[in-house]
Amino acid sequence: MRNTIKQAIGETVQDMVNSGFKSSFTKVELDTLEVKIPEIQLTKDQITSIRKQMNISQMVFAKILNVSPSSVSQWEQGKRKPTSSTKVLLELLQKSPHLLDYRISA
Repeated sequence: MRNTIKQAIGETVQDMVNSGFKSSFTKVELDTLEVKIPEIQLTKDQITSIRKQMNISQMVFAKILNVSPSSVSQWEQGKRKPTSSTKVLLELLQKSPHLLDYRISA
């Protein structure tokens, strides 16, 4: 494949990934096209905002995420950062705060 075509395809796919467009590319295909999956960046204020949007305490938030209450407290104070997989879950909750409501039993 010519470099200019590869570059054009790569840029298009990167734009698709950045915009949240659903696609089904393999890691090898993305690597070949030099497409990067963006790193999830969440500030302590964003984490607090996610929890408050859900209208729950740190204790309940911790239970829902299956982490310790101490972890949630430290994230919100900026002392620690969530793991990569937890960041993905937090990003999903930021977009859909009621996503894990089913985990709260009445």
